[in-house]
Amino acid sequence: MSQGFSGAIKNYKFLLLLGVPLISVVYATIVPDMVSDWNNDPNYSHGFLVPVIAGYFFWQNKSELYTASVKPSNLGLVIILASLAQLVVGIAGTEYFTMRSSLVFLLAGIVLYWFGWEVLKVLALPIGFLIFMVPLPYIVYDALAFPLKLFVAKFSVISLKAMGVIVLREGNIIMFPNTVLEVADACSGLRSLMSLIALAVAFAFMSQKTSFKRTFLILMAVPIAILTNMIRVIVTGFLAQYYGAAAAEGFFHEFAGLAVFALAMVLLVLSGTLLRKVGR
Repeated sequence: MSQGFSGAIKNYKFLLLLGVPLISVVYATIVPDMVSDWNNDPNYSHGFLVPVIAGYFFWQNKSELYTASVKPSNLGLVIILASLAQLVVGIAGTEYFTMRSSLVFLLAGIVLYWFGWEVLKVLALPIGFLIFMVPLPYIVYDALAFPLKLFVAKFSVISLKAMGVIVLREGNIIMFPNTVLEVADACSGLRSLMSLIALAVAFAFMSQKTSFKRTFLILMAVPIAILTNMIRVIVTGFLAQYYGAAAAEGFFHEFAGLAVFALAMVLLVLSGTLLRKVGR
């Protein structure tokens, strides 16, 4: 690393030795509780990958720290205090997203306060990517999932009717002559969308060279997630016409979820490959 950065690390050696355990104590119950959500809630299982990918981005960008000048900024102290205030508010209101996301802002504030804007710019991607490890508030999740369920159900039924399937829809309930299916949260596309956006951000920064292409590829995760989940509902509905509710339960249901996500990843990679061939 540059003499400036390595010198700053030496200067802050005592603070690092004190700060890391202190942060660990402050977040001793918050982070393990978040990891438990990753393990128990399929919506956020991608959380295990987020710190790994963030570490990869740090490793990829660490060479830029050799040339980054160290100019500590007092604005970082403001961000640190604001992050701690956010943590206190989250604890007081038992609002998990507020508590957990405060850690990301706290890390950014510490980097800015100790090392300055150039170093923060280098580390912005690995630090900012950590926000994807924080589960959304349930009120936000439900507000997004419900309209998505209606959208997927509506256009899936239109497609099934075009295929000659006898089907009716009431909200997110799809009715066949011999069975009734519900487009649940897992089929709304939101679950795969959250994971897909996190992976799309990582893939975009790994594969694309311009901000426009990166942004475009990240945005492509939204229609890809919705489209692939519509395919899941359409295939399930088509099979349900002949095999009843068994087509939407058990092994097939779990396999369909994995297959849909795999298809979404393939489409995302294809989109990225095509983008790389466009323009210079």
